[in-house]
Amino acid sequence: MTNRTAFVTGASRGIGLACARALADAGARVVLAARDTAKLEVASAAIPGSAWVQIDMASHESIKAAFAKAGKVDILVNNAAITKDGLALRMKKDDWDAVLAANLTGAFLACQQVLLTMMRERWGRILNISSVVGESGNPGQANYVASKAGLIGLTKSLAQEMASRNITVNAITPGFIETDMTAALSQDHKNNLLAHIPLKRFGKPEDVAAAVRFLASEEAAYITGHVLAVNGGMYM
Repeated sequence: MTNRTAFVTGASRGIGLACARALADAGARVVLAARDTAKLEVASAAIPGSAWVQIDMASHESIKAAFAKAGKVDILVNNAAITKDGLALRMKKDDWDAVLAANLTGAFLACQQVLLTMMRERWGRILNISSVVGESGNPGQANYVASKAGLIGLTKSLAQEMASRNITVNAITPGFIETDMTAALSQDHKNNLLAHIPLKRFGKPEDVAAAVRFLASEEAAYITGHVLAVNGGMYM
């Protein structure tokens, strides 16, 4: 990936930070993007040659400004996401709108920022980080599930539009990964989840990052429109 620039959203921690590290290790120049500038500074300092930009995935203006600062992007990893869980019957429209805006609309707008340059270069990689629940559904997360299922549809449409320009677009659906989000779960909840995972463990951010690194590589040049599950067998 020498001479390639990778832009990773939600890169200040968790899966996004692991993806940034993996791409940097593979030779890419990495731009870390997130809302928390303090965490971005610390994360970027630990990855030689990387840069960082602040981004709010719910703001079109913020997205445009971040990509303008980053310059030419060859590899885009749409990882940033938020949750505002609640039963559908009681879910506030504001909570629905906020999750769809950040997780789905933001990812689409990020794609728009890089497509023209990728088309000119006749090379590009877009990786959309969806979720196992985008395939299986999950009670209490209608907004989050809809946003992650939408990413899968977006991936397949863009893959068909961009294939003639040598731009691949793929999605990754992580299962339950050891992050700040899962650390907050009760032990009973964790045990219940583990009972439904054939590999009997939660994934690590590095498991997802390895899939991103492969799909961004030259070796994956003939893979597009694919949904790669990284879920320990939780959903097949």
